[in-house]
Amino acid sequence: MDLFNGKNLDGWVVEGAQKGADGQPIWRVENGLLVCDAGRNGYGFLRYARRTFGDFDMHVVYRMAPAGPGRPRGNSGIGIRTCAYDPRRSSETRPSYAAYEIQLLDDAGRPPSAYGSGSLYRYLAPRANPVKPAPHWNTVDIRCQGPTISVKINDFPILEADQDRLRDLAERPASVPDPAHKPLAGYVCLQSHTGRVEFAQVRIRAWR
Repeated sequence: MDLFNGKNLDGWVVEGAQKGADGQPIWRVENGLLVCDAGRNGYGFLRYARRTFGDFDMHVVYRMAPAGPGRPRGNSGIGIRTCAYDPRRSSETRPSYAAYEIQLLDDAGRPPSAYGSGSLYRYLAPRANPVKPAPHWNTVDIRCQGPTISVKINDFPILEADQDRLRDLAERPASVPDPAHKPLAGYVCLQSHTGRVEFAQVRIRAWR
């Protein structure tokens, strides 16, 4: 199913930063694309609020605007099996603590890391970093099946994680679950952080 209809934000809820320094909405639709223009201080999420997902395949097509004068490097992400984000309880409700986030970053050519593109952010680095530099299009495919999370970027398999076996984080807030006890169902969302990101497709096939 298409979560983005190419026309408006129907089904989605903006959480966190709403408008940029220019007064324009951070999340909007332009020319059939889902646009996130976070600037330098637009931290938040766009959550698909109509239903939660357990086991699923998710397909996202995105590109980032090149960094330059007045525009920082693109920084975004995909939250999976997560909860609603509350800025007043940011550390407890952001996907990278409450559940998991697949990092999206304009970092083509950089070594893979637990904080780079395709990572299970904070928890696990991908095997490789096959992202294309801005402004090229990239594809992300995520499969969640029970405790197993798999990620491909541009059709290249880069990560497979069993959350029952992931290491815990020293900086994890005490109020959020350790990896083995994170939820196996929840919302999906897109992150706004810095720069401009455009999404052409956001699709999901739910198994349960």
